[in-house]
Amino acid sequence: MDLQVLRSFQAVADGLTVTEAAAEARITQPALSRALHRLEQEVGAELLRRVGRVLRLTPAGRVFKEYVDATLDSYDRGRRAVAEVVDPEAGVVSLAFLHTLGTWLVPKLVTGFREAHPQVRFELHQHEENGLVQHLLAATADLMITSGDPGHPLITWRRLLVEPLWLAVPTGHRLAGRGRVRLAEVAEEPFILLKPGYGLRSVTEDLCRQAGFDPLVGFEGEEVHTLRGLVAAGLGVSLIPSSPDAAATPAFPIRYLEITDVHGARDIGIAWLSGRGLPPAPRRFIDHALQETATARP
Repeated sequence: MDLQVLRSFQAVADGLTVTEAAAEARITQPALSRALHRLEQEVGAELLRRVGRVLRLTPAGRVFKEYVDATLDSYDRGRRAVAEVVDPEAGVVSLAFLHTLGTWLVPKLVTGFREAHPQVRFELHQHEENGLVQHLLAATADLMITSGDPGHPLITWRRLLVEPLWLAVPTGHRLAGRGRVRLAEVAEEPFILLKPGYGLRSVTEDLCRQAGFDPLVGFEGEEVHTLRGLVAAGLGVSLIPSSPDAAATPAFPIRYLEITDVHGARDIGIAWLSGRGLPPAPRRFIDHALQETATARP
């Protein structure tokens, strides 16, 4: 059984046409069609069935694809591990992370790691919480940096630090002159939130409930930069990860206030698949991340 045929089967199963998969494999479309037919003969079942103009997985094909994915992933990781044995300072770290961590934590960790290991390459993926978990489970990322333990039985999570959350209000807000407030004091005001599925959205809703209310949704966005802009425009308040001494600017006339009635913070951690052996470079990056954030952990 040819690994390239398995990769082509995987590509077609994931949505490519036979013509596109053949182009990727640098063979003709008829040659790939014959190879896929031979694969079905070896397996002893029809794996792909034409539906209109495209090929779809049969029930047997769906079962077989799970093993193909695992086989190709294991082979690729084996090649990476061998390459890093030959050249221990080389390698690849495939890292998925929350959008909100792409402005400070991830650049800091990646820069520090590359100073010690300049030949290591990074593959970076930004996503919301659910997307990060899927990256790990699908083996398209070695590691993820996220907020809170995902609580998945196949994932190991280690805390890196506790990130403060501040109540962001416009500079003209009635509470803007204070440094500390109770979250309950804005229970009747519209909240600017990230969309459902983002970790910061869940944390915000949980903290509001701890303070005795459900947040009134004013607007929803997909990144913290948008939340800041809408708060600055006077459209509501928001819980935002930010430095307490972040100064208001003409572009972002915002005040950040400390919350006193609930613990305004979220855990930030690094995670990987428990049963999946990691190549040397990702293992070294875990050690680096834990060491660099050790003083920030409670």
